[in-house]
Amino acid sequence: QVQLVESGGDLVQPGGSLTLSCVTSGSVGGVYVMGWYRQVKGKQLEMVAHIDTGGNTLYGESVKGRFTTSRDNAKNTILLQMNNVKSEDSAVYYCCAATNVAGSRSLFWGRGTQVTVSS
Repeated sequence: QVQLVESGGDLVQPGGSLTLSCVTSGSVGGVYVMGWYRQVKGKQLEMVAHIDTGGNTLYGESVKGRFTTSRDNAKNTILLQMNNVKSEDSAVYYCCAATNVAGSRSLFWGRGTQVTVSS
């Protein structure tokens, strides 16, 4: 089992910046990729960013060039730096971790943190 706890969600003005953090604990040895997703109530879950153990990243089209994800393997933490935020970035942001333990794959999720972009 892997536990994930997001933090950093807040009210931010359009054009501003915000940093989200996700701390993992538990059986983190099998984690090979972590990611950020977001969801607006009533809409589908949207991929924001992925980062693997080698630091390779993948971003959703709507956040490319504005958001950056990074990881600190020693602290079992990933960050999401959000710059030049827009109203459409308002959502609950979830952190997830995919594990592969002896060929058995699992996916774990945090409870989410609310980001609201508004003036």
